[in-house]
Amino acid sequence: MTRVVVTGLGAVTPSGNTVKEFWENSVAGKSSATKITRFDASQFRTQIACEVKDFAPQKYLDRNEIKRSDLFTQYALYAAMQSWEDAGLRVDEMDPFDIGVIWGSGQGGMITFEEEVRNYVEGDYRPRFSPFFIPKLLVNMASGMISMKLGLMGINYTPVSACATSNTAIMDAYNYIKLGKAKVFITGGSEAGISPASIGGFSALKAMSKRNDDPERASRPFDKDRDGFLMGEGAGALVLEEYEHARKRGAKIYAEVVGTAMTADAYHMTSPHPEGIAAAKSMQLALKEAGLSPEEVDYLNVHATSTGLGDIAELNAVQTAFGFSGNLHISGTKSMTGHLLGAAGAIEAILCIKSINHNIIPPTINVEELDAAIPKEFRIVTNKALEKEVTVAMSNAFGFGGHNSTVVFKGIEGNL
Repeated sequence: MTRVVVTGLGAVTPSGNTVKEFWENSVAGKSSATKITRFDASQFRTQIACEVKDFAPQKYLDRNEIKRSDLFTQYALYAAMQSWEDAGLRVDEMDPFDIGVIWGSGQGGMITFEEEVRNYVEGDYRPRFSPFFIPKLLVNMASGMISMKLGLMGINYTPVSACATSNTAIMDAYNYIKLGKAKVFITGGSEAGISPASIGGFSALKAMSKRNDDPERASRPFDKDRDGFLMGEGAGALVLEEYEHARKRGAKIYAEVVGTAMTADAYHMTSPHPEGIAAAKSMQLALKEAGLSPEEVDYLNVHATSTGLGDIAELNAVQTAFGFSGNLHISGTKSMTGHLLGAAGAIEAILCIKSINHNIIPPTINVEELDAAIPKEFRIVTNKALEKEVTVAMSNAFGFGGHNSTVVFKGIEGNL
């Protein structure tokens, strides 16, 4: 049986631009939310977000790569290069056709799209589009540029399933390795959605918090006073590798991917099914593939965006899939990072893996009083990280369109 392990990690997040910084700030329960600085948001219902700070793409990208890429691609390249270095892989020691890239994004080059259309309108509708407009806009350009940067010639494409996207990418990479179609993948997702159109659009949906005078406490999954999510941005990258290939080269192994699943709500464009029927099935199918019982899962990083409907629907699904397992602990880390849309699953997968490595569960911050609709039997880690043995961790990511995705990670002998 082919096994798939994680041998490299990379991150660009509102909570830090390295995996180490991201993990330490998450364990410390630090909010990354601030007033939006990317543009003047004073006329918007929501004026706060979780921006990446002190991003210096020059560390990994040359001048032309920066000029010719949207910010979401720059985040992708930066995180991917971190993960590649972390994995200690060399293309010249492998067949480049054995190494692929499956990289997701929900919105792609949103910032580029807005800038080019604005220039067109402000230029009296004269055709002054940049020759890089379309390449920078394309949602698959991040995966393409990662492959070009490193010379990776295997399977290369971009799945899109809204906020479930990077979990989908991880699942696809896992399955292709199990099918014997690749030895290694760089996978994950990136998003750069803090822009007028993106913030304005989600604000119009009334999905975002309006706690503009108190940004650090605005994202509050499960709290009775939650009023919506905060936009986040950044990227998370994982190197997935066939186990025997990793073992033979003496690679460090963070964890094993043991189960994945996707289902569809078939219910509503933007609202989850209130009973979480399909979300529960996603978790059940992932556990079945992993050969695990619900009682064996130590930590569940829930999607938990801090919306009224979404948080409760997901916990209804968790109750269906797990009951009130005495071993399961839950946290919603979007309380610290905001919602990275298509990149959310990837950075939360990293937190699941690090929780296995360090036996610490990062908290859900800003929980002052649990919503009365949440059963008290749930073990939700609130406000302070929990030291607990973690052997199995699960990550949920759900998206508009009714997409549900689940990935399960397990520690193995010799992992970090």
